[in-house]
Amino acid sequence: MPEKKVSPIPAGYHTITPHLVLNDTNAAIAFYKKAFGAEELSRMPGPDGGVVHAELSLGDSRLMLADEMPPMPGQPGIYKAPKNAGLTTAVMFLYVRDVDSAFKRAVDAGCTVRTPPTDMFWGDRHSQVIDPFGHTWGIATHVEDVGPDEMQKRHAAFMAEMAKQGATT
Repeated sequence: MPEKKVSPIPAGYHTITPHLVLNDTNAAIAFYKKAFGAEELSRMPGPDGGVVHAELSLGDSRLMLADEMPPMPGQPGIYKAPKNAGLTTAVMFLYVRDVDSAFKRAVDAGCTVRTPPTDMFWGDRHSQVIDPFGHTWGIATHVEDVGPDEMQKRHAAFMAEMAKQGATT
């Protein structure tokens, strides 16, 4: 009997799939449905009522979620949610058809404004919000294709303006 060929990337997934660690995944699932229009695909409860793994669909992408947990046997480290870790080192980036309405929906649902929708030099109308669980979300609509030479000019002008305002990288 011939071996059945299995795709190395399962159907419905992309090469990179974000996986968020949360302090209350059950509440986050409800929130992401309300704020971003996510659809729940699966939820695996843990023994304490938390979630050991869940998956949502946002547009054509998937998002994996799990509650904080101690290290698994034989593995170093602990998973911490941004609120409990006191920081976040990543931004979820969400492209949408209408950034202004998506931004309003997220804020109305309970996100904190980090940056309101603004036309940016790279050709996106872009905003950022922080969800109640401490994760930052960039929300954008691509509005202009910018060529490499023009991108360099716009970037230089943007960095000069940032320097005038005292921003550093």
